[in-house]
Amino acid sequence: MTNSETPRPGGSASLAGRTVSRIGYGAMQLERLRDDRSAAIALLRRAVELGVDHIDTAQFYGDGLVNDLVREAIRPDDHVVVVSKVGADSNPGGPARIRLAQRPDELRASVENNLESLGIEQIPVVNLRRADVGPGLSAEGDQIVDIDDQLEVMIAMRDEGKIGAIGLSAVSLESLRRALPAGIACVQNAYSYVARGDEQMLALCVADGIAWVPFFPLGGAFPGLPKVTDDPTVQAVAQSLDRPASQVGLAWLLHHAPNVLLIPGTSDIAHLEANVAAGAITLDAATLATLDHQPTDI
Repeated sequence: MTNSETPRPGGSASLAGRTVSRIGYGAMQLERLRDDRSAAIALLRRAVELGVDHIDTAQFYGDGLVNDLVREAIRPDDHVVVVSKVGADSNPGGPARIRLAQRPDELRASVENNLESLGIEQIPVVNLRRADVGPGLSAEGDQIVDIDDQLEVMIAMRDEGKIGAIGLSAVSLESLRRALPAGIACVQNAYSYVARGDEQMLALCVADGIAWVPFFPLGGAFPGLPKVTDDPTVQAVAQSLDRPASQVGLAWLLHHAPNVLLIPGTSDIAHLEANVAAGAITLDAATLATLDHQPTDI
């Protein structure tokens, strides 16, 4: 739980049996503060002060740097649910910043690395980052691994107490359905106001009590992907509410389904505060109808 005097940003929802703020923090961009460690720690502490109690990280963010920052900044009495990710490794000097690490032995090694860099005995939630859907890397060769083989080692590590719950990322609807018997706590896929191709998967998650944690919640993270802030309807609503378009995009996600948890990332405290403030926006029925009128296959 958060400080009793600090409201949870965006309200609260369930994640792996824990009640958390619906607006969390995605720590990937802390890598930008590699040369200003004190600023990175200050940003994480500010997130906690704002009521954020759900932080998303991974060992391959900054080749362990981000996990190290989280370890230093987050204290046990902050009651923060730390979520990490496996299925990829850092790739220093390679053509891309990360490479897939999908084999069961690589998943186990990654969990061990996350435990060490975070300095904890159990990671509350670990997302298995698949390569079923984009954007991002595609699996080739020995990185094409059946999800059942991956879940076998994930379940074993859960039984061993190394991880508390299993999530999925970059996953297809078919893979999610196959994984349901394993007990899935959350799904992280690219999803936003302008990229709503996973509505059927979102509906399944709502029905099964699985948290939906969209990455790229404002779109535009890869070349060619549309940006939520460029959408004319979002811009018009933002103008009518006298709010930034980015906040309207985040608020729409919170209103769209009750199981949505947001993890917008930033390396700037003012931007962090603006993201958290999106949780206070109320979209009335007429405004939601206007926003929801957009095509769902964009």
